[in-house]
Amino acid sequence: FFVAWSISFDPQVYINYKRKSVVGLNFDFLALNIVGFALYSVFNLGLYVIPEVEKEYFERYPRGLNPVKINDVVFAVHAFFATLLTIIQCFVYERAQQRVSIIARVILGIYALFLTISVIIAAADVIKWLDFLYYCSYVKLSITLIKYIPQAYMNYKRKSTVGWSIGNILLDFTGGVLSMLQMILDSYNYNDWVSIFGDPTKFGLGLFSVIFDIFFMIQHYCLYRNTIY
Repeated sequence: FFVAWSISFDPQVYINYKRKSVVGLNFDFLALNIVGFALYSVFNLGLYVIPEVEKEYFERYPRGLNPVKINDVVFAVHAFFATLLTIIQCFVYERAQQRVSIIARVILGIYALFLTISVIIAAADVIKWLDFLYYCSYVKLSITLIKYIPQAYMNYKRKSTVGWSIGNILLDFTGGVLSMLQMILDSYNYNDWVSIFGDPTKFGLGLFSVIFDIFFMIQHYCLYRNTIY
């Protein structure tokens, strides 16, 4: 899943470069994606590299297994920079009249307000820093729930998936399935099913990605197959 998810960003970058255009790639999706992976990086780095946070985790789940592995950290950071590169392409290549919508800006503003308050109360010891990291992961999970909707609607409105990489979707689907399988196997091997709930973002990321990927494959190969080139 690490390899599949990591390289899943490359087909979109390549298509943008080849077409010298980002027309067909939804900007709301990119805006939500960059924030989501920034927060996912914070969660993974915090739980993996900060001893105090890891100690808080094991105090809460004494029989648990740290759900974050080094590949999770590398994936999240790589995904952030890969998305950043795609956003840079949006400033370089043809983009027509595309821009981030007001709805997406409002949603991101609400997230920013929530996380700012969370940082303040964590600094004041009202909540643990582990809780703050969980809040970051929950925001990332909620972003995963909604980030694909603008792209799916855009494909429907254009009756086309031109500009939206199916290679990205196929690799994302593979990564999502294998990510969930890894967590299930870890839980089975260690008899530690609570670790899935210890990192709901990772499991939810895989599950919801797979669901939306199936929908995008239907759009690409069935609904709009005559306009895929």
